[in-house]
Amino acid sequence: MSWVREFQERLGGLYAAHAKRISRALAAKGLANSEDVTQETFVRLATAPIPIRHPKALLMTVATNLARDEIRRQKRQGGAHLSLDEAYAENEPWAAPDQETALLLKQVILSMPKLYRNVFVLSRFAGLSYEEIAERCNVSVKTVEWRMTKALAHCAALLRD
Repeated sequence: MSWVREFQERLGGLYAAHAKRISRALAAKGLANSEDVTQETFVRLATAPIPIRHPKALLMTVATNLARDEIRRQKRQGGAHLSLDEAYAENEPWAAPDQETALLLKQVILSMPKLYRNVFVLSRFAGLSYEEIAERCNVSVKTVEWRMTKALAHCAALLRD
């Protein structure tokens, strides 16, 4: 069997196992187009090289990031009143990841070089925009974008291993 066929079958299996749960979790948080964001999660995953060691963690990370982007887009268009962080602050399954996921996340973040880690944490956990991060770190927005790209690549590489 070719690696493309093997990958398609594996991605289909992941979709069958996780898509409904991800979509329900996003919908429970008030994301109107949760099914679209869920599908986009799997489209993004389709471009990831195999093997993926922790698919559940990777799926949750990608879905969360896409949902945050969607909430920001809705806010800019006047359609959303809550940030994803505010919505997830309620006591829901996504607000408190299981112990294994939390440990993996901590290990990945702590293994990043400090410059990338600072930008990543300010963006993903403090909810700051790239402009706000640039101002806080006294660097340009392009530098923040570059560091964030490196931080995300670091995360993806570790999650694949």
